[in-house]
Amino acid sequence: MHTVELQEAGSRLAELIDAVAHGEGVLITRGDGAAFKIVPTMQTKLYPKFGSAKGLITMSDDFDELLEDFKEYMP
Repeated sequence: MHTVELQEAGSRLAELIDAVAHGEGVLITRGDGAAFKIVPTMQTKLYPKFGSAKGLITMSDDFDELLEDFKEYMP
């Protein structure tokens, strides 16, 4: 785990975030003794919104008609 002073962390923030993204731990310390840990959070899984594809799909009028290729198999 990396331990970094707050002033240094401000100038190296992008580098520290990249390290956390690759699984390393980062601890930021402040002059008064307080310490803060940077941890990755789980990305929330996005779910499709009901009705979001409305108007994007169209069906032809003969959608349920038999195909010419299958007529010989029909009784």
